[in-house]
Amino acid sequence: MTFTLIHRERTESTNLDARAGVPGDVFTAREQTAGRGRLDHRWLARPGENLTFSVVLSAAGVPPEEVMTLPLVVGLAVRRVTGGAVKWPNDVLVNGRKIAGILCERNGDNVICGIGVNVNQTVFPAEIAARATSLRLVRGDAQDLDAVLAALLAELGALYETWRAGGFAAVYAELAAHDALKGAVVSVRQTDGDPAPVEGLCGGIGVDGALLVAGRPVYAGEAVRTLPV
Repeated sequence: MTFTLIHRERTESTNLDARAGVPGDVFTAREQTAGRGRLDHRWLARPGENLTFSVVLSAAGVPPEEVMTLPLVVGLAVRRVTGGAVKWPNDVLVNGRKIAGILCERNGDNVICGIGVNVNQTVFPAEIAARATSLRLVRGDAQDLDAVLAALLAELGALYETWRAGGFAAVYAELAAHDALKGAVVSVRQTDGDPAPVEGLCGGIGVDGALLVAGRPVYAGEAVRTLPV
């Protein structure tokens, strides 16, 4: 797959910029002033130290149930570069700490895949310091942002083509082998302040992309480990 890079030094959100894009466009920014994660959580990243970008991918002709699995496919592409494991539904963890987050949004026949990867940041805000890491912290030295972006896009392009051709089933075995939550006791909130989260032993990501919790498939939400693997 061929990508076209469109860069801004500062923008509100690359996902917002990408609404004007076409498949293959990659919107990057040195700084986002209103980056978002799942459930409208803020994405906190120091300008110039990390990667924040959005990729426009075509979902034309793809059944809705397959489109719902795309965040996991993107997470797997990121994991191939960063190492670690995919945390359902849209994070990548290394050594149990978050190194990347993903926000996929439907836009007509396209899906805008917003990706944030902690690359060279070594100090994090107090509210996330115990839960975050970066490639620099993991590998021990500064990383070239352009090289990391190129590697991420190469893996994403390859996995996207596999997914388009064979669906989620074509990438499932690799994803299941790098599942961050399987075997842990988890609590899944479907909204902020969810009064009745789904709790229990996690059976991992199912073949349809749902998270299996106490034998029950959960299709959306934010999962938190309550007991370790």
